[in-house]
Amino acid sequence: MAEQLSNKSNAASSTDEAEMSFWEHLEELRSHVVRSAIAVVVLALIAFINRKFIFDGIILAPNDPNFITNRVFCWIGKLVGMDSLCNQGVKIKIINYSMSGQFTTHLYISIIAGIILAIPYLVWEIWRFLKPALKENERNSSRAAVFVISFLFLLGVLFGYYLIVPLTVNFFGSYQVSELVENNISLASFISTVVTSTFASGILFLLPVFVYFLTKVGILTPEFLRKTRKYTIVIILFLAAVITPPDVVSQIIVSIPLYGLFELSIWVASRAIKKTKEAKA
Repeated sequence: MAEQLSNKSNAASSTDEAEMSFWEHLEELRSHVVRSAIAVVVLALIAFINRKFIFDGIILAPNDPNFITNRVFCWIGKLVGMDSLCNQGVKIKIINYSMSGQFTTHLYISIIAGIILAIPYLVWEIWRFLKPALKENERNSSRAAVFVISFLFLLGVLFGYYLIVPLTVNFFGSYQVSELVENNISLASFISTVVTSTFASGILFLLPVFVYFLTKVGILTPEFLRKTRKYTIVIILFLAAVITPPDVVSQIIVSIPLYGLFELSIWVASRAIKKTKEAKA
């Protein structure tokens, strides 16, 4: 009887410890989330204060014929004899329909800017939260992941902003089904194009990271990626054709970095398989 009571007491004690560890774990997660939110809010506030630079210097800049990408593409267009690469000084008229549209857009863009600028810190906070669950060798190897993920995402954002956005704005903003129809682009539509293109490019550039983890858990293999190479090339060319003007030069300019990203993913998958085999050996 005494032994049974002792066992019950030990079980209750272990249950309490498990519950405590769970709540401590939850509290730790909360602290990481709060710090991340504070970082985003502070950077969003800085972006909100610097309204002129954020909108005139960054968000609306791809609509300017003097934007660096527009000038480079115009120069390339003159070299190869393709006027479609040059917006020829045409500036799209952006209008606002809603009474509070400009203010809500200001808030929205400030938050997006805060998130993008805080990405390195957010990734670092995620790593700090996961670190206690990692083994010593996993901690050492995962430290570089914070830099790699942040670098690839920000590189993708820059790729989308300096390449995808100007081409998209130039093509769709100047496209007309008839000369009788004038393009007056709403502010919300323009902002949506800029944000979607940059964020989508940032996520797309994380492809090697996704491939690495999928390879580590055995879902993907380098052999599978190599077999799908020809299909991937077709998909990349299709995507480039959709988001760029209908000319070969701009499609190739966009396709080359995307294909390079796919080849990098194959190399990353091969390295992951090699390290796994070495660890088992």
